[in-house]
Amino acid sequence: MVEIKNSQESTKGHNKHSTTYSESGVDIDKANQLIDEIKPVINKTKRLGADIDIGGFGGIFDIKALNYEDPLIVSSTDGVGTKLLLAIENNELRTIGIDLVAMCVNDLIVQGAEPLFFLDYFATGSLSKDIAKIVISSIAEGCLEANCALIGGETAEMPGFYQDNHFDLAGFCVGAVERKKLLPQKISINDDIIGIKSSGIHSNGYSLVRKLINESEISLLSKSSFSNSTYLEEFLKPTRLYVKPVLNILKQNNGIKALANITGGGITENLPRIFSSKNIIAEIDTNKWKKNGVFSWLQAQGNISDSEMLKTFNCGIGMILIVDPKETKKILDLLESSGEEGMIIGKILEANNENQLVTYK
Repeated sequence: MVEIKNSQESTKGHNKHSTTYSESGVDIDKANQLIDEIKPVINKTKRLGADIDIGGFGGIFDIKALNYEDPLIVSSTDGVGTKLLLAIENNELRTIGIDLVAMCVNDLIVQGAEPLFFLDYFATGSLSKDIAKIVISSIAEGCLEANCALIGGETAEMPGFYQDNHFDLAGFCVGAVERKKLLPQKISINDDIIGIKSSGIHSNGYSLVRKLINESEISLLSKSSFSNSTYLEEFLKPTRLYVKPVLNILKQNNGIKALANITGGGITENLPRIFSSKNIIAEIDTNKWKKNGVFSWLQAQGNISDSEMLKTFNCGIGMILIVDPKETKKILDLLESSGEEGMIIGKILEANNENQLVTYK
């Protein structure tokens, strides 16, 4: 048995200081103040099924309130990669939370699911309430646009783990879809491939982007050579949220057979993920859309081949729809009415003997 000495004896000759958790770098009071200050912003994301009251041990969502008949639950988790580092280094954090939400909810909708609720993870070495409020407010902004309730999260203060003013983000989202409407469905030869334009780079490929920035002689705050915005504004444009236009089509039209979120790996790697058959390939005509100027700059700066661009970046197409040709015009009209720029960029063809599942012309 371990002998515990009398406290007076163990501190004999000393006025021993009583150490607190905050002296180690973790300020619980500050974290609690943060929760109180962000509640009004988070409460704006409230939706049917979510009675938001953050600060408890877990978030609650009442799926029965949505009157699903036979729902499947779909989940997604993601981060924003080293785009976050570019934002931190340039003290421009106002839209990085939108990126986080978009990376998660855009993966949900490709399975036909409606995003329902979202949780975030914010980890830092030393909590800055000002920084955390900016970031969490932008997460709430993304949730509001996606009609997705921000029902909870975690703010972790970990002294010594991160550099000063640095932090990391992760998101987790849950949605639902009726079993009979789950995507992808069977894709057929001669189906049309529709592309929806991206807002820019979105949130993938930023290790290469940052390498090219460092190798160039540009000032990030100067006007870019390809737009009226600064280079920094172009590089930090938030990822486009496709929730509303895609769900709008799914509710009004049964012509969508599959969707692909064009993230890391570009069209080349992401489109085959929705092929259930080995007997089909996608033929993409890259001349069917005008690429954002930022991609031309990246390609020229790094002398990057076309094939490398197409398997690294979205190259101007952020979401792809595989559709029944009989419904193509209706779907394009619905996209236009939602303010989205969609166009036919290819066709599903019968597979040949080559290993390429996506070909370009």
